[in-house]
This record gives sequence, C-alpha cells and structure tokens, in this order.
Amino acid sequence: MKYFKDSNGKIFAYELDGSQDHLIGDKIQITEEESKIDAVEKQKKQHELFLNSLDSYDKKRIAEYPSIYDYVDAIVKDDHAQLQEYIDKCKAVKLKYPKS
Repeated sequence: MKYFKDSNGKIFAYELDGSQDHLIGDKIQITEEESKIDAVEKQKKQHELFLNSLDSYDKKRIAEYPSIYDYVDAIVKDDHAQLQEYIDKCKAVKLKYPKS
C-alpha cells in the first residue's frame, strides 16, 4: 500500500500497482508508520472529546471501574467468583458516584 494525506489531514491508502493513482490528486505521500501515528493521534483527540462531553459522575466512574479485560477473562474461564467480583466492583462504583 501507498499512503497519502490530504490538506485536511485525512489519510488515504492506495494499491502499489498504480491502479488507483488517478485518485491521488494533490495528496502528499507519507509512510505507513506516519499513517499509523496519525491514526493514533486522531483516536486520542476523539477520546478527549468524548471525555469532555461526559458529566462529572461519568468521568469519576470511568476512572474507577475495573478493567473490561477482567470481565472478559472471567467469562472465558467461566469463573463465576471472578465474574461476581467484577460485578460487585462495578456496583460499588455506581453507588459511590450516583447519577445526579
């Protein structure tokens, strides 16, 4: 793949065989690594916008909820005790930071 960025910062990928070269236009060629870095930066900005849109109790809850990986791990292992522990932790956070 060949990677390009337009004047708005949007990333495009085209086939190496030249079959899509007519679509490139005035885009600037970048490396695959640069395209990945740009994608991560865009994701970070979207996450910040999401967090800024949340109410105060939502932000506090997000910071204290247990990891979703703990939940998935409990499900995969069919570990009912671990699953109940995860649920109990989530409920405790909800009680600590109720909706206003």
